[in-house]
Amino acid sequence: MLSIGQLSTKTGVKIPTIRYYEDIGLIENAGRSAGNQRRYDDAGLRRLAFVKHARDLGLPLEAIRELIALDHGADQPCADAHRIAADHLQHLRDRIARLQRLEQELARITALHDSGKASNCQVIAALADHNQCATTH
Repeated sequence: MLSIGQLSTKTGVKIPTIRYYEDIGLIENAGRSAGNQRRYDDAGLRRLAFVKHARDLGLPLEAIRELIALDHGADQPCADAHRIAADHLQHLRDRIARLQRLEQELARITALHDSGKASNCQVIAALADHNQCATTH
């Protein structure tokens, strides 16, 4: 059995986050010792490691909740897990594409040449007027 501090050390998840995950039902409430300390077993450690890895991959909490529910239902189709992962992958690809457009636009704006005075600063002018952008972002 692990204390919450030991669980935190083993997983790299901060104690308040562990408590939060318990509160919202992503990990099961820990049993308590005679001294009223939370105690986690190996299943709790594995679950928290799962949640942490999923969060590190950027999965939203609701998607993690769905994956946990699938894991508990042995008869559930694995295709549902693939769908959740594929949906998240598409979301990330869309976000990356948007970030690349932002990068290109900011690179273009920062390359503008100025007279050196803020009153004639093309960066400020470009940021003040979205119509000066070369692309949509």
